[in-house]
Amino acid sequence: MVTLDGNPVSADDLLPLALTNVGHFTTMRVDADGSIRGLGLHMERLVRDSKIVWGVDLDTGRVREYVRQSLEGHAPPCVVRVTIYDPKVDMGHPADADEPRVLVSVRGAGALPPEPLRAMSVQFERDLPQVKHCGLFGALHARRAAQLAGFGDALFVGRDGLVSEGSTWNVTFVDRDGTLVWPQAPVLPGVTMALLQQHAAHRTATVTLDQAKAMAAAFATNASIGVRPLSAIDDTQFPVDHAVLRQLQETYLAIPGESL
Repeated sequence: MVTLDGNPVSADDLLPLALTNVGHFTTMRVDADGSIRGLGLHMERLVRDSKIVWGVDLDTGRVREYVRQSLEGHAPPCVVRVTIYDPKVDMGHPADADEPRVLVSVRGAGALPPEPLRAMSVQFERDLPQVKHCGLFGALHARRAAQLAGFGDALFVGRDGLVSEGSTWNVTFVDRDGTLVWPQAPVLPGVTMALLQQHAAHRTATVTLDQAKAMAAAFATNASIGVRPLSAIDDTQFPVDHAVLRQLQETYLAIPGESL
């Protein structure tokens, strides 16, 4: 069931979101014990993005309660998406939308980690990259192009030639010295990225596509997939069993979850 402010959502409630795509969200993985890694960071994201998108404060206690309600009857592990949008939003007068509401949906979760991913480089830059917003057309169009070309997903490269992120994930590299390298570029500040940065030595640096392909290993991160090895970028292959990747996967799974 999908709920809006704790109640079953109607088609009329969803129509403005479908027609305008104005809103922001976060996606959280609920583990088998009912806990969520980085729950506090997910709430911080919703608060931060609500101020940017809507200019209002968000009551995270209310959000947590709606998530708890939506999880009733769902056996973990599962994935919860919390979308913040205003059903009054209108294409002609978006400034009139100032009472955002909380849409919660739940789906099943896959095993961690997923199978390695082959990525195709695509020139693309997301709008307002610091916000996890609902404007996914460009990202999903790039993902579709990559899949039609035989890859699993798209890796974004900006007009400046620098690698930034994937369609719905952050990317990280392991250099030849075994150090994690996060691209310095306009990217979504991912929750999984933040958790890993708290628990593993790393550096941030600009990474060109050629430099990315010269790295020792690469992986994708988000709350749904955890640490997912990249097996290739374009025609460049990467090892999926690199020791740093194995250690990082163990480190991530060992991070304790938080209770709703």
